[in-house]
Parts: sequence; structure tokens; C-alpha cells
Amino acid sequence: MKTRFACLKLSGWLLSTTLVATLLSSCNKDDDKDMTDKTISGVVTTNTNFSMLATAVQKAGLTATLNGNGPFTVFAPNNDAFIASGVTNATISGLPASTLENILLYHTLAMNVMASAVPPGPNAVVEAMNGDKLYVTRNSSGVYINGVKVVQADIAAKNGTIHTIERVLMPPMGNLVETAVMDTSFTYLVAAVLRASEGSTNVAQVLSGSEPFTVFAPTNQAFRNAGFATIASIQSANSNTLAGILTYHVLSGRVFSSDLTNGAMPATLNGATVTIGVSTGATVKGMGNSSASNVIKANIVADNGVVHVIDQVLMPSMN
Repeated sequence: MKTRFACLKLSGWLLSTTLVATLLSSCNKDDDKDMTDKTISGVVTTNTNFSMLATAVQKAGLTATLNGNGPFTVFAPNNDAFIASGVTNATISGLPASTLENILLYHTLAMNVMASAVPPGPNAVVEAMNGDKLYVTRNSSGVYINGVKVVQADIAAKNGTIHTIERVLMPPMGNLVETAVMDTSFTYLVAAVLRASEGSTNVAQVLSGSEPFTVFAPTNQAFRNAGFATIASIQSANSNTLAGILTYHVLSGRVFSSDLTNGAMPATLNGATVTIGVSTGATVKGMGNSSASNVIKANIVADNGVVHVIDQVLMPSMN
């Protein structure tokens, strides 16, 4: 169960007391003169670039909260971010208020954090106001949250700070396996995980554990293109062969798109390497693939890792 806002306590950064002190020291009271006379709600409702966010805040019943004393930090998707995430005004209208509340509180910290106070990470952990974890990084390319870039930082408000981001953040819906089960574009992947788990490697158990992993997740069409015409063909495949293929799609640790570097060759769970590309969008190439797979959707956060959707099945060898 998600912790309700009324029961939340300021948790601070979940790294060390030293980091907490560093962050809190950035909240200098002498900076009040630089803040506007508007609250975060006021800034959002009067900025036309945040009109979709303003609609969501109002429907979620969070206007009064973000008018409060705070301090708050809001990672705010602008209209372009909503559209890029596939969220329309009709989508917002159709969501229950409680769902919107959970999503918006996932974008909100119960403290004032300027961009310069974000630790270099990578992926330092902070608790959002809905009780879930967020992962922040500051590097030479900018500030990122869950791998999503901050496109405008340090918009001052009377009760905190707004950072504009380029995508909507979605709270985790469970572990990596549960996340795949809830997405109909992964029915072939789920079938493959279940079949593979009948062999010597329990892939489902591995991906349901507490250790964080990064999964490059092929779509249903990617499996069809790889020769698995139906789910039945997956269910009749050799379980150990499937396990070798699936573990080739998994990296240890939580690797967001902002952590990928061009030409990197990280080792996968099956011991072989893949090749990363970031020159023209994120790609990943298996040793047995003639071309790289495109990351068509990045940074889906799970309780125990992150998922990047890809359009090809990665093959560890040509055999």
C-alpha cells in the first residue's frame, strides 16, 4: 500500500547523514529574496507551458498541498513532456483522482533541492512524497531523475523549487516480472520467462528478487521476428536455451538511459557482452545480431530495477 501524504514524514536522502547535511545546507534562508511571490501551485497554474500539469494537479486535489508552506521540490513535466509520454488531456480526464495523486506525488520531494545540490550519483536515492524511490544524477550533461533529463532547472517559487523535465515519471508497479506481466506488449516475454524457469535457471525468481537489474525487454513483435511465431512455440522451446537468451538481456544494477555510454560493452547475466550505442538514440547489439536493437521506450522503473523496451531479441551468438 502506498503511504498517504498525510502520514508522510520528511525522509531526506537515503544515502548518508553527510549527504543529508549537504542537501539541507543548500536550502539557505537568505535565498528567499530570489524566490517569486507565487507558490508552486501558483507558478504551475499561471504558466501556459504547464497547463496539462495544472489540470492534473487540480483533479488530483493537490492544489492546496502545493500551496502549502513546504518546502517542496517538484520535477514538473511540461505540456511537451506529457505529449512525449503519450499522455493527453483525455488521458488525464479518464484517470481516477487517486491515481493522479500517486503519480504527481511521485514527482515531488518534501524538501527544497536546487540543481547544484543534486549529487553526482550515479542514481542517488531519494524518497518521493508517495513513498516510492526516485533516482537522481548530476553529470556533465545535466541533471537527471530516473534517467529523464531536467530541461529547465531552479524555477523559484515561494515554497520551493520547480525543475522542468522532458517526460512524465511513472511510479513502479512491482518487481521486474510483475511489471512485464501488467504490460500486454510483453506477453511473449512473460511466456519465455515462465518457460525458461522450468529449466536449470529460475529466471522468474532471479528477476523477482531484491537485487536490482536492468532488462532490455523485447516486444511481442520482436519475438515473432526472431522466429517465435506464437506463444505456443515459446512454450515448446528448450527451457535452458531460452534461459540463456533471456539472461543475455539482463545487466546487473540499475542502468538508466542517462547511464549508457557509446561503445560500452557491459557483461550480461549469461556472461557474454552486448554493445551499447547512443549516437542516434539508444541502441543495444547482441553478438549474434546483424544489426543493433533500438530502445523504443526507456526508463520504466520497477521496484528492483529498470526496463528498456527494445525491438529485437538479442542473440548471444550466431549459433
